[in-house]
Amino acid sequence: MAEQDSIEGLISLGKISGVFGVKGWVKVHSYTDPREKIVEYSSLMVKHQGQWQEVKPAGGKRQGKTVVIKLTGVDNRNEAELYIGDEIAIRQQQLEQLTEGEYYWRQLEGLNVQTTDGVELGKVHHLLETGANDVLVVRDANEDERERLIPFTIGHAVVEVDLSAQKITVDWDPEF
Repeated sequence: MAEQDSIEGLISLGKISGVFGVKGWVKVHSYTDPREKIVEYSSLMVKHQGQWQEVKPAGGKRQGKTVVIKLTGVDNRNEAELYIGDEIAIRQQQLEQLTEGEYYWRQLEGLNVQTTDGVELGKVHHLLETGANDVLVVRDANEDERERLIPFTIGHAVVEVDLSAQKITVDWDPEF
C-alpha cells in the first residue's frame, strides 16, 4: 500500500462506519450519488492511522441503506474494526470527465455569485439537492452571513458559470 501524508488532490467520497460480517468487509457511509458508485473505483485512498494509503477494493455492493466494501488485505472482522472512522477518497484524476455545462458541486462551492447587473451576492457555501433541481446556497459575509437560495438552472436563474474567473452570474433580484 502506497502512503501519502496530505489530502492535496484527493476528493473525499465517504467514511468507514462499521464492519459487515466476519471476512473483513466494512460498511461505508458513501457521499457519492448513487451511493454504490464508490465501489466502481479500482483504487481508493484510505486515511488509516493518520496516513493516506492506497487500497484496492476486492468487492463491494449496496447493502440496505449503506454500502459494503471488501478491502484487499483486510481479511477478518478484527482487522476491519481498525478502519472504523477512516475517511475514503480518490485522486482528482479518477473523476469522470464531464461534458460542457456540467459541474461537480465541489467546483461550484466557493465561487463568487453576482447578478447580471454586477451586484455581489456572496459565495456559494454549498448546494442542496431538491429533486426538481439543485439549489445554490449563497452566503453574503458582509450581511451577517445572509443566505440566498438560488436554483441552479442554467439558462434561467444561472446565466453563466465561469470557473476560470471563479464566478457565477445569476439573473436574480438582490433583495430576494
